[in-house]
Amino acid sequence: MSDKQKTLNEEISLSGIGLHTGREVTLTMKPAKENTGFVFVRTDLEGHPHIEADVNYVTTTERGTTLEKLGVRIHTCEHLLAALVGCDIDNAILEMDSAEPPILDGSSKFFVEAIEKAGIVEQSAAREYLVVKEVLSFSDPATGSEITIIPSDTYEVTTMVDFGTKVLGTQNATLKDISEFKTEISSARTFSFLHELEMLLDAGLIKGGDISNAIVYVDKELTPDTADKLKKAFGKDEVSIRPNGILDNLTLNYPNEAARHKLLDVIGDLALVGVKIKGKVIANKPGHFVNTQFAKKLNRQWKLQKKKNVPDIDIYKEPVYDINGIMKLMPHRPPFLLIDKILELSDSHVVGLKNVTMNEPFFVGHFPKEPVMPGVLQVEALAQTGGILVLASVPDPENYSTYFIKIDKVKFKKKVVPGDTMVFKIELISPIRRGIVHMQGYGYVGDSVVVEAELMAQVAKNKLD
Repeated sequence: MSDKQKTLNEEISLSGIGLHTGREVTLTMKPAKENTGFVFVRTDLEGHPHIEADVNYVTTTERGTTLEKLGVRIHTCEHLLAALVGCDIDNAILEMDSAEPPILDGSSKFFVEAIEKAGIVEQSAAREYLVVKEVLSFSDPATGSEITIIPSDTYEVTTMVDFGTKVLGTQNATLKDISEFKTEISSARTFSFLHELEMLLDAGLIKGGDISNAIVYVDKELTPDTADKLKKAFGKDEVSIRPNGILDNLTLNYPNEAARHKLLDVIGDLALVGVKIKGKVIANKPGHFVNTQFAKKLNRQWKLQKKKNVPDIDIYKEPVYDINGIMKLMPHRPPFLLIDKILELSDSHVVGLKNVTMNEPFFVGHFPKEPVMPGVLQVEALAQTGGILVLASVPDPENYSTYFIKIDKVKFKKKVVPGDTMVFKIELISPIRRGIVHMQGYGYVGDSVVVEAELMAQVAKNKLD
């Protein structure tokens, strides 16, 4: 799967009725710029207000997930968002002339078909991920619902449902890879129990309901009074119960369609985290409340990860340059060579590593009773890592040296002591021009930033003897 962001190739529209509002709506999905995410636009309201698909805008989760920003709402957004994630889209503008996307057949199938018809294009910006490094959970004691995520190299989801009814029983569903969403999950339709449906009809909360867009599990006696309500609501002459315990309005696409639809809902609700996820989700009796509460937890984790900017690096992988390769590029030598490996290198960034040991000569005199690596040497190590970024780009690096021009915004956030492994990440702030290099550098120990600085240097050709 590509690590570049994706959007729609062209705009495409669908029309239908909102399940809970009962209003006609036209949804137009449009391409969006890199790093836009998913943004809803209410074209029926003055100023065409925007609502980002952000979990922090979730207000209610009754019978669907509702977003609200500055008094403007989007109802039941999860099926559409699930389709976008399932089609591996990162950025899209979602214009609607009402408050709720069309329910269509109660699944994501028609959204997926529309996205594929519009086409998908790769963008130039790199994709970002929330990389799950530890087990995270959220549970709701009132319902017994629990959702957990564990580390994984891909995005996987497993759902388990048990509503305590004989007609539905216990069901499980698993999505091993998001590429299987279209074939395995997208056509799983929403469902309801007969007692819930009757209450919703009595309360006027299912105005756009059509007997073709929801599976109805009959968990109570179908009395003549209830049958009359259903016939009136759905414009049918007769309603009856199939042998498998569902109303005769439709045929199941899968024996475990309820579990698959719950998995669809989990993907749609977790789209509100705002970033692609690398982790395995295990959801037991999921619902919109527990899904969105968990999405808030993941969103906080993502913001923390972004704030720390910790690179996801395997420090044991084969280096781009080992110490011998570094010494071929740089004039520095021990004891003033302060990096041991280069782990990543591109035109705009470099990641280096230093193992801090008690054998470092500076520990002899720098707080010898409580050894700590001098801050100036941490900055020098950042600069040497940045020097590799520059010198690796010229054909004869042995004829060049890199000199500081300016050091700015330096912060030391945590002591570095013997036994620490420092990872340095340097990124270009602007392209190299006339030998001037402007870089942002971070030094990490584990998941903590220990030093950061903005560095400016000049690359100069060495004078010949």
